[in-house]
Amino acid sequence: PGVRYPPPTHPSQMPKNVTPGGRGGSKKKSTSRSAKAGLQFPVGRVHRHLKLGRYAERIGAGAPVYMAAVLEYLAAEVLELAGNAARDNKKSRIIPRHVTLAVRNDEELNKLLSGVTVAQGGVLPNIHSVLLPKKGKKSE
Repeated sequence: PGVRYPPPTHPSQMPKNVTPGGRGGSKKKSTSRSAKAGLQFPVGRVHRHLKLGRYAERIGAGAPVYMAAVLEYLAAEVLELAGNAARDNKKSRIIPRHVTLAVRNDEELNKLLSGVTVAQGGVLPNIHSVLLPKKGKKSE
């Protein structure tokens, strides 16, 4: 009998107490791709940066998941070793010096980060054997 208007389609037009999805359908809670992969690193952000970086015309769905997992593993590895270096120096906070000590004392990380300079990191303590004082025979 009355004029029928089309139902509101945009979320801002919807009444506050009504969930979208037809006849009282429950709205499914969205799950992040990081949570699906069991990661802490953001898969969506990695995907965005891969696309914006123009590394390839197209980026597959699995690539950012794999890359986020690799980045998370490397970060955890460096933090673990830097935390150990901080504990060895009786400190409760990791500072750049601890990161440098951790990376340079680990053979594989040192090779991976050979061209990297850590700001305020310093160098490994090392004195060349030629510069050390000679151990001469006892003179009486």
